[in-house]
Amino acid sequence: MRRPTRSRYATVVAGLTAGVVLTACGGSGSLGGDDDEASNGAADDTSPVTVGLLVPTSGVYAPLGEDMQQGFELFLEQNDGQLGGRDVELEVIDEGETPDTGVPGAQRLIQQEVNAVVGIVNSGTALGVRDAFEEAQVPLIIANAGADDITGARSSDYVWRTSFSNGEVAAALGPRAAEDCESVFLAAADYAAGREATAGFERTFTEAGGTVAGSVYPPFGTTTNYQPFLAQMQQSGADCVYTFFAGAEAVAFTQQYASFGLKDSIQLYSSGFLTEGGVLQAAGEAATGVETSLHYTDQIDSPRNTEFVEAYRTAYDEAPTVYAVQAYDAAQALDQAFENGTSGPDVVEGLKAIDTIDSPRGEFGFNEGHGPDQTYYLRRVEQGEVGLVNVVVEELTTS
Repeated sequence: MRRPTRSRYATVVAGLTAGVVLTACGGSGSLGGDDDEASNGAADDTSPVTVGLLVPTSGVYAPLGEDMQQGFELFLEQNDGQLGGRDVELEVIDEGETPDTGVPGAQRLIQQEVNAVVGIVNSGTALGVRDAFEEAQVPLIIANAGADDITGARSSDYVWRTSFSNGEVAAALGPRAAEDCESVFLAAADYAAGREATAGFERTFTEAGGTVAGSVYPPFGTTTNYQPFLAQMQQSGADCVYTFFAGAEAVAFTQQYASFGLKDSIQLYSSGFLTEGGVLQAAGEAATGVETSLHYTDQIDSPRNTEFVEAYRTAYDEAPTVYAVQAYDAAQALDQAFENGTSGPDVVEGLKAIDTIDSPRGEFGFNEGHGPDQTYYLRRVEQGEVGLVNVVVEELTTS
């Protein structure tokens, strides 16, 4: 797999970090002076910007982090290594698997006085660093973590999101599922994302006239045998099943759902992470026919997406995932925002001024909570020319 820009940007930043730290240590006596004006870019409209990329480069989420880094770097490669007409110095920090590593990584980037930070897979990390970014006035663009509160109850001018909220992805699917199913059985991993997703789906499904036949929440991270839960689904009499699983759990659940005999008798719906990227290929034939909601698939038939998919395949010899697109669009957002300046408040005002982002997923803008106001798609797993793909069935409406 070719990664065309990693060494280029990482090398630049390796030399920059020490310089940033020395400036911070030696500049305490010059607060409010010319040095401060130069440091935020106000004195030089073409000065470089430093962007922190906080993504998992180790652990179970490393494949997501790799996709996110590739998406961000592809935009840089397409734009001469610049955002907002300024050269970019990229600092990549390993988020790891949990807030125990992700929060210190974010704090390190803040201390290095980066102009903005992009990334974060883990919702616990995102919520844990929210106040630190607001207090430091460093803009954060979350390119994955889906906790509802990030752009809901705990929204901040310094925290933006180009990904999704867990409840919204699922809520988009509820009314559509109610067209084919009178009753649903809910099944999700027992953690915040699973609970938020099932709540979102249940709300819109029942509002559309459906009923809930039952629910189960297998322990997160430790469940490998889903047979007892599958038996409950079978016995419930439900017309369909809605699930929220990701990663290895998504593979295990999908395969066991098929082997238990439910694949051909009870339609399986899910948020799109059940069949996204490497998870889909690992699940194999068991995933065919599964229908999901998500804001992206590489099968979207538009000139913008066709161009993006071709560029991504050329660069990395693989199809782009939703994780790659979310980071690519974070780069697009900063490209517009940095035109307004490079200090934290200037970048925030630049983000607020964005009308639309021309994304491979379809054009979108930001809502009041600073999350994406975007289209969701009903996707169905089918056999494509080069393996299993998520084909677009139709666009979904959100409520």
